Amino acid sequence: MDPGTDARVGAVPGLERLPAGPALFVGRRAELAALRAAAARPVSGRCPVLVVAGRPGSGRTALAVRFARTVAADYPDGVLFARLSAPDGGRVPPGRAARVLLEQLDPQAAVPLPGIVEDGRDEPGCTALREALAGLRVLLVLDDVRDAGQVWPLLADEPGCLVLATTAGPLTGIEDIDPVILGGLDRQASGELLADLVGGTRISCDPVGGADLAEACAARPAALRLMAGWLRANPKTAVTDAARELNRVVGEESAAAGGGKAGRAGRTGKAAKAARGRSGGEAAVAKEDPRQPAEGQGAEAAAAPEPAGDPSTWVKPGPEPAEPVPVPDNDPLVGAFTLVYRTLPAAQARMLRTLTLAPAQTADPRTASALVGCPAPEAAATLAALAERELLGEEAPAADGTPRYRVPGRLYPRLVRLREREDRAAETELARARLLERLVRLTESARALLDPSGGPAPEPLPAALRLDSAAHARDWLLGERELLLGAVADAIGQGDLDGSAGRLVTALLRSLPLTGAAAPTDLYRLHELVLTVAERHGRPRRASAALLNLGDLQAAAGRWEQAATHYRAALEHARTAGDEPLCARALEGAAGCHRALGDAVRAADWYGRALGLRQSLGDQAAEARLLTRLAEAHTAQRRFEEADREYRAALAVLRRIGDEQGREAVGAALADLRERVDAGW
Repeated sequence: MDPGTDARVGAVPGLERLPAGPALFVGRRAELAALRAAAARPVSGRCPVLVVAGRPGSGRTALAVRFARTVAADYPDGVLFARLSAPDGGRVPPGRAARVLLEQLDPQAAVPLPGIVEDGRDEPGCTALREALAGLRVLLVLDDVRDAGQVWPLLADEPGCLVLATTAGPLTGIEDIDPVILGGLDRQASGELLADLVGGTRISCDPVGGADLAEACAARPAALRLMAGWLRANPKTAVTDAARELNRVVGEESAAAGGGKAGRAGRTGKAAKAARGRSGGEAAVAKEDPRQPAEGQGAEAAAAPEPAGDPSTWVKPGPEPAEPVPVPDNDPLVGAFTLVYRTLPAAQARMLRTLTLAPAQTADPRTASALVGCPAPEAAATLAALAERELLGEEAPAADGTPRYRVPGRLYPRLVRLREREDRAAETELARARLLERLVRLTESARALLDPSGGPAPEPLPAALRLDSAAHARDWLLGERELLLGAVADAIGQGDLDGSAGRLVTALLRSLPLTGAAAPTDLYRLHELVLTVAERHGRPRRASAALLNLGDLQAAAGRWEQAATHYRAALEHARTAGDEPLCARALEGAAGCHRALGDAVRAADWYGRALGLRQSLGDQAAEARLLTRLAEAHTAQRRFEEADREYRAALAVLRRIGDEQGREAVGAALADLRERVDAGW
């Protein structure tokens, strides 16, 4: 990017959230022009949607980031970024993505708790995001979208915003989208990329070899970058030999997968040249099947006004989620990766395989060192070396400046297969256990810094890992919150490290509220994980406590029906455990929900049942509180005599326990009731 552009967009909030992207960006002029033309189209009714589609390794994210940076100044209210696929191809529900985007838009805003389902425009998070975008000019970058069902719930009726989505295939289901489809780079751009990454002299001295290598890579940026890294590591190898070696490895991979020469034919010789010629780096209007986004004849999108009005006129919410687009075994990207991987030192290869165990496949030196069992400085050097070889992508650094890296989704499935083949199951389990223990210690040390009086501090971590102040601890907790929650979810999903995962949940529940910015959605997710483990191991008391906490969070958000559902489920678990205090707590919670919903009859019934349990337990403070609540429920039913009786009973209990403040409040409520009755109310 030119320096002028950097200066122009430097003040736009949120640019730091975008992936760093490659240091060198070449070609794609036609695609950038098509995106600019599409963004300039007149719109009404809803925010416009631009789509960049291409096979894994085609550079679609790099192009989207490049374009986003060039237009960011036109969206002064900020840039938001979310990935809608996990590295393993898993689909991120739109409700979860909406909450990520909401927190980026306003970290202080109250993000609604999850709904019953995480899809659809009526999901609470999606609704809140659309409302929050009203009147703003915001650029939303949605990376690696699987299907239109992830996008259309996020689209606000706000033409001032812009959505830029990347996908492996054109999105069907949203009207008036003309994707820019990426093929390979053109000949000039391929040569520029190789010359810059390998060395201009080396490429200029062998222009035929450079063209052969670009052809063998189908001119796709990811494969070209990997092969450039391989050539840098093999300075005596001719460029022509690199092309020949890549073709050989692609053939081997194809034959091993059962494709034989037929699989190789699509990527070598005249067929590959024809494919590259068709792509030409030009933009294309998608008229093809969404699962076949490959190189096609390009043309800029024709300008056309977008529809307005009711969302039903521009949304087709019907298509089923698409399957993730795999990288086939005869793909040059696989061949280039194989060549590079074979030349890695053992420590780097092991680190790369093990990073597939990191939460969201994202790691910094702290987590990477735990996964492989090495000092943090050594892990930092290994991560940097892997990034230099184009095997890791650079993420935005942590709040303290610590570099972070991510396993590209295009390499993740193959690395998992390599890990399962080359690493013993016991080593993998040990790596996961070390990671959880490291995260527990870091979280507990953060808690000790934020609240020194909250309990004994854990054993100090090595200097390279240590959090050195309360501000550092807060920044670390908030900056790594999603990864910490992801680590817990991964561990509980595997089901074999529930003990360590439970310790991390406990540490997070103690630590996150100390930051002053703990979102109820985070606490909700943690209590859901506690519930999962409790039910898996047949611990009804713990399951009941988790459900009560979930109910409390729903009640605090004013979602009374959902809260009542949690309280009733908590009651069943508490009865199974024979825990009367938990039963009383669940009954009282459910009664409060019925009261808030205006059902005074059912509220009185549930309060009465809770009262009986509290009286049998001798809990006089709770007895007085429930008598007061019961009186209020009777009052709502105009059963004034019963209400008067319960108020007097509450006063008697409060007198016995010496609660003068409580007596004053209940006495005032009783006096108010009698005054209204005397007035004929």
